[in-house]
Amino acid sequence: MNQEQLDKVRAGDGFIAALDQSGGSSPKALRLYGVEEDEYSGDDEMFDRIHEMRTRIMTSPGFTGARVLGAILFEDTMDRQVEGRDTGDYLWSVKGVVPFLKVDKGLADEVDGAQVMKPIPGLDDLLSRAVGKGMFGTKMRSVIKVADPAGVAAVADQQFEVGRQIMAAGLVPIIEPEIDIHSPSKAEAEALLRDAILGHLSDLAPDQLVMLKLTLPEEDGFYQPLVDHPNVVRVVALSGGYSRDDANARLARNPGVIASFSRALTEGLTAQQSAEEFDGALDGSIQAIYEASVA
Repeated sequence: MNQEQLDKVRAGDGFIAALDQSGGSSPKALRLYGVEEDEYSGDDEMFDRIHEMRTRIMTSPGFTGARVLGAILFEDTMDRQVEGRDTGDYLWSVKGVVPFLKVDKGLADEVDGAQVMKPIPGLDDLLSRAVGKGMFGTKMRSVIKVADPAGVAAVADQQFEVGRQIMAAGLVPIIEPEIDIHSPSKAEAEALLRDAILGHLSDLAPDQLVMLKLTLPEEDGFYQPLVDHPNVVRVVALSGGYSRDDANARLARNPGVIASFSRALTEGLTAQQSAEEFDGALDGSIQAIYEASVA
């Protein structure tokens, strides 16, 4: 584990950029960016367009470690290059941004009001490649729809089981048990999840470190016990479908929690913008999310 990167993620001011849309979500991400599906053919061209978009973001003047602590990448992005360097090396060496890798393969069907992760075949090999490509940590997502104790427990148990495998490889897992913002029992689900996470954290050794990526809670400061836990490097928040303004407002009311936004980060960016327009819009987005993260 890179101590300089750990110190930056643990204590730095800023947020984590989520640039990890994968095959299933890429068409939507491109459409929001102003690239329609008839403008590319097949997965190879789609991922080329996605990498062009991400490269434009990562090379933009405002995208630096001064406000962006880290960036979560999809496997395809990790395996590509930016300005002649492996993406992870470019982010850290050139921009001062700590690289993470999304490792999950999507969601299983809903059971007990929750969707656990699909199996992740070849995870050990992927983790070994991630270490070789300079990744600091990983990210994996599950979703909780309602406050069902069995469903919440299944999500938390799986996340920490896989998290231990990731820690054993020398990486810091971002554990992401998202709670659907439209859940009819969102606050109750948050209470179940917080207790489940605290239970798993109590079983970790002092040197086993995790990060948590959580939906912004209904009660301000609700996740403070997780923020303060010695095994938690950082608690980050997903935007979860909230608009950027709403997400930023909610985030600012939760001290110690920083943003890890995807759609809210790229809101308003299009392929048709000039370099000046694009860089200006991204800089404004980065500044707004940064201010909410350090509020």
